[in-house]
Amino acid sequence: MSRYWSDVVRLLTPYVPGEQPQLDKLVKLNTNEFPYPPSERVLEAIAAVSGDELRRYPDPESTRLKQAFARLNGLRPEQVFLGNGSDEVLAHVFQALLRKDFPLLFPDISYSFYPVWCELYSINWCEVPLDPDFAIDPTHYRGENGGIIIPNPNAPTGVLMELDVIRDLLTQNPDSVVVIDEAYIDFGGKSAVCLIEEFDNLLVVQTMSKSWALAGLRVGVAMGSAELIEGLERVKNSFNSYPLDVLAQRAAMAALEDAPYFEAACRRVVASRERLSTKLRELGFQVLPSAANFIMATHPEYPARELFRGLRQRGIIVRYFDRPRIDEYLRISIGTDEDCDALLAAVAELLA
Repeated sequence: MSRYWSDVVRLLTPYVPGEQPQLDKLVKLNTNEFPYPPSERVLEAIAAVSGDELRRYPDPESTRLKQAFARLNGLRPEQVFLGNGSDEVLAHVFQALLRKDFPLLFPDISYSFYPVWCELYSINWCEVPLDPDFAIDPTHYRGENGGIIIPNPNAPTGVLMELDVIRDLLTQNPDSVVVIDEAYIDFGGKSAVCLIEEFDNLLVVQTMSKSWALAGLRVGVAMGSAELIEGLERVKNSFNSYPLDVLAQRAAMAALEDAPYFEAACRRVVASRERLSTKLRELGFQVLPSAANFIMATHPEYPARELFRGLRQRGIIVRYFDRPRIDEYLRISIGTDEDCDALLAAVAELLA
């Protein structure tokens, strides 16, 4: 530890992202990246950006993109907040809306960045156990709290929480902000955005990194009541008043304008997910029901850690979490059908 660090730095346990190895001929199924490139319109929009635009600051409010998200979701622009990927958006959410006297609640198995932000911003938190089938029970979130945040579909399980459960959470907690983190919602769920006009304590966070194939550009969005969004804007403008660069704004606009490509690509990933799940079950795996672009699978006879190592030796990288309740599962991102076939062949070889 450096003697120059502040006390808060000494206490932090940083988030560990998925490995990004720089190897040739690697089947990379560990970070839930979209397996296909973005729409051609995205590449055309980036190529059309001029040098004069790059020497100037971008629009600090990302006005056109904010308006596009509002139209897409039946909202007003003042109900939309944009940032550098959903991680930055969520960091602002923790700072602006979730620092309260009572503890923040989230599932015991969920996005592992949540405890990091709690440590960073000195937020008390309490992990609420998922049911044995990894589902959310809304009755476990009753009582005084400083807010609730839940990924939907959950990560890393992929299990979907239906809208009636979200409605119960909102109804039971009228004085708390309920954040629904929808990074994977486009692969099989219905967005809670439709509940925003009914509940002013609901904030929905999404990203363009997954289903829109823009992980390399970092575009995240939060949607909710104008009051919640104003709180986020106040924090953003006290931290970084120019969050989205010109390329990100133009690329995101172009992606939103090509809905047919987006919808077809998502259907393609869902079809691959269902096919891979079926094939793994035929090999003896138990696969959790997933509404995301990844699956969680366990084999009753073969330790997950050994399978993880065996796959890596064969040039296939998946994600292994050495954590209670899920340490016998592998999380497998959905790649192309060729990627999935390579995984299945390697798994069959390991089991044999």
